[in-house]
Amino acid sequence: MSVVTADLLDRVRDRLAQSADDPTPTMVAAAIRIEAGGVLSDTDLLAALRVLQTELTGAGPLEPLLSDPSVADVLVTAPDEVWVDRGSGLERAPIRFADEAAVRRLCQRLALSAGRRLDDAQPWVDGQLPGVGDGTFGVRLHAVLAPVARGGTCLSLRVLRPTTQGLGALAERGAIEPEALLLLRAIVAARLAFLVVGGTGAGKTTLLAALLGEVSRTERIVCVEDAAELAPSHPHVVRMVARAPNIEGVGEVTVRQLVRQALRMRPDRLVVGEVRGAEVVDLLTALNTGHDGGAGTIHANSPAEVPARLEALAALGGMDRAALHSQLSAALQVVLHVHRGADGRRRLREIAVVTADEAGRVSIMQAWSIIGTAWPGRARLDRLLAERGELS
Repeated sequence: MSVVTADLLDRVRDRLAQSADDPTPTMVAAAIRIEAGGVLSDTDLLAALRVLQTELTGAGPLEPLLSDPSVADVLVTAPDEVWVDRGSGLERAPIRFADEAAVRRLCQRLALSAGRRLDDAQPWVDGQLPGVGDGTFGVRLHAVLAPVARGGTCLSLRVLRPTTQGLGALAERGAIEPEALLLLRAIVAARLAFLVVGGTGAGKTTLLAALLGEVSRTERIVCVEDAAELAPSHPHVVRMVARAPNIEGVGEVTVRQLVRQALRMRPDRLVVGEVRGAEVVDLLTALNTGHDGGAGTIHANSPAEVPARLEALAALGGMDRAALHSQLSAALQVVLHVHRGADGRRRLREIAVVTADEAGRVSIMQAWSIIGTAWPGRARLDRLLAERGELS
């Protein structure tokens, strides 16, 4: 019978936890020998070392899933329930944890590596993981401990892979219709400001990166993001990423602060990866002060919901409804709607234009859609493109 017991592994973990340094294989092996009292064979030592190294490095047993380029999300809802999303819905993964305690330990270690606290007093965490996989992608962490999570500790990992596909590649995959492809290229060339809207996982960032790849090579793009996802195929891109506060609550760098800094960096195009807070005030102000062709993404189920969504975000920045609509009508021209179907397929569903009534109230009018041919906003879009010499 193996002497590598759960009790031995727990004692080794406790010993390693007393060190402030990251555990190396040599440190782990030494801790195993000490706690085993020198009665461990080479085979048992290697077995214990393998178990502990899996737990103590990277994302533990979930590391292979995160390194799979087809995986977008990894979800753990119980020790024997690990799920992945490869773009076509959730599917069960062949990975099991020993018990609930193993899931909890992994969540707490990941939280610590993200500079966060996760314990009974603070039973949930949201953060960004460094040093996962081969370093070519990021991982967003969210975890909730039991008993707040009634069925046991829950872990959600969103893989943030740089999006580098061009518009042509998306069109070849059927994500963009031929007529829409021509309109998108004209919108970028005309330097119309646009927002890409859609639900979670609909492909907003993918489309935004592809559109930025169409920007003239003589222009400078400055991107501000909450998490590093944008990697457009363009020779002059400056990327700035927000930073959360550390475990002491200091060191935070917000998206809004970075938008203000970006304005001092001579951007030809100012891009906010995801508009989700008070930074909308600074973005709209920038777009109204000579920074044409700006862009961003926002969570919304349809273009018609964009004004109400922006109203809520602008309120966080101290901008009232009337001011928001006034700024919005002057700053933003186009809204692009992407949708993920039940089959997991992501497509550009609609192109819309921003209009304002006599009272200055903004509304969104459909200018192109994959459904139908009567688009009330098409004439306005054609007029905007013609004014800038981009209507074919």
